[in-house]
Amino acid sequence: MTNPPPPAVTGEPTSLLLPGHDVPLGRYTTVRRLLPQRTRRMVGAWCFVDHFGPDDVAGRPGMRVPPHPHTGLQTVSWLVEGEILHRDSLGNRQSIVPGQVNLMTAGHGIAHSEESPSAHPPAMHGLQLWIAMPDAARHGPARFEHHPSVPVLRDGAAEITVVVGDLAGARSPALVHTPLLGAEIALPAGAATRLPLQPAFEYAVLVLTGIAEVDGATLTPGSVLYLGDGRSELAIRGGGARLFLLGGEPFDEPLVMWWNFVARSHDEIVEAREDWRSGRRFGTVTGYDGGPLPAPAMPTTRLKPRDRHGRTFG
Repeated sequence: MTNPPPPAVTGEPTSLLLPGHDVPLGRYTTVRRLLPQRTRRMVGAWCFVDHFGPDDVAGRPGMRVPPHPHTGLQTVSWLVEGEILHRDSLGNRQSIVPGQVNLMTAGHGIAHSEESPSAHPPAMHGLQLWIAMPDAARHGPARFEHHPSVPVLRDGAAEITVVVGDLAGARSPALVHTPLLGAEIALPAGAATRLPLQPAFEYAVLVLTGIAEVDGATLTPGSVLYLGDGRSELAIRGGGARLFLLGGEPFDEPLVMWWNFVARSHDEIVEAREDWRSGRRFGTVTGYDGGPLPAPAMPTTRLKPRDRHGRTFG
């Protein structure tokens, strides 16, 4: 028996503060995981958000994430400070610095590594985000995009960078498969902005640096404020803050998320894990100084699909 389908867009804004938690990433990096959470697994098709840094990596290796596989998702890398070198099994080798976007589409399968270059800046700070791909697109071929610039809007002293999707008539060149928004908002001390929103989207906002007031709540780094849907605008006031706004049409396909895979069933996860262990499907990442990341053991119980509210199916 399955649970009833999730409710449609409610048209009811909300304000729910969700604290993140620390997770080790590789040997040298700890991140704050903001999505998924037990009570709020997604915002639109955004299904995973890690906030890392700001870290002092002067004289240290910085980020080192060995080659690992992905299926059924897109990854978005966004930096506030530092530099990350991406390598993937399609043969792409691309550095990313602040103001640029790396978008990797896993589709049926891809592998990649991420690391700080040997001669890297002294600080590292940014976001790693995943977008769940709808069933109609998730079996397609893998691809990689690097966008050296994306649109920037200005509202007085506020600066809004449209990373993914569109906002106030400005559209990012990043290719996604559901109606979506990802935007960085930079607010000097005392600055304010009022952003136009789409009532059919649900939204959330997080603070990267500084302190900001959003929807009557005071936000600092380490949490995400879920705002619901039904909003046509959002007022933000900063105290020398940098924020990131997530938005999108509610994603109503139940998902199984395990390790680096986004799928629809336990059996799909088992197959993807075995393909990685056996050297099938995902290709080979060349140039990384080290071996690939081994797949963890499967859980002792079957994985069940969950909807965006955290309810299980099957």
